[in-house]
Amino acid sequence: MLQGVSVFLVGLMGTGKSTVGKALAQSLQYRFFDSDRLVETVAGQSIADIFTEAGEPAFRELESQVLEQLCAYTQSVIATGGGIVLAPKNWSYLQQGLVVWLDTPVAVIAQRLAAVEDATRPLLNPVDRLSQLTALYNERRDRYAQADLHIQPGPEDAPEAIAHTIIQQIPTVLKTPKTPRVSDP
Repeated sequence: MLQGVSVFLVGLMGTGKSTVGKALAQSLQYRFFDSDRLVETVAGQSIADIFTEAGEPAFRELESQVLEQLCAYTQSVIATGGGIVLAPKNWSYLQQGLVVWLDTPVAVIAQRLAAVEDATRPLLNPVDRLSQLTALYNERRDRYAQADLHIQPGPEDAPEAIAHTIIQQIPTVLKTPKTPRVSDP
C-alpha cells in the first residue's frame, strides 16, 4: 500500500506519537525511529540538558539534522518532536514521506503528562501545564494541519486502534499512478 514510503508522525508532546508509532511500525512491518531519542544519542545528553546548556535554537538545529538523515530511509515510521514543524526546512524533509498529525485534545495531553510527572519536557512548566499546552497548540496548529492525514484519537483509544485507523486512512491520501491510455487504432 505504501510501497516503502515512510510515515512521519507529528503533533504536540504527549499525543502518543512514540507509542502509536511503535504499533504502526509493527503493523506495517516497518522499522521505528523516535527523533527525540536520536537527538539525545547524537548529543550525548537529554533534551532537557540540551535546552539548559545550549538553548532551544541548538536543540532545533540538532532536531533538523536528525530529521534530514531520517528522511533518507524508507519503510520507517518516525515519531517526531512536537516542535519539528516550526522550521520551514523541516517540511521539505517531512514531505519525503506521508505525514500524519495525531491531534489529541489538549486536556487529555495535560492529564497524561500530569500522571507521569514528566520532568523531561523543557517547554512545559507543571504548574501551568494546560495553558502552556494550549498556547503551543494554537501556535503550531496551522503547521500541523499541513499533514497528509489528520487523526483525532479519543482519550481511551489504544495505540493499536489508532495505528489501525491510520492504516485505514492511508488509501484516502495516496496518489495512485495513472494508467496510460491506449489510443484507438
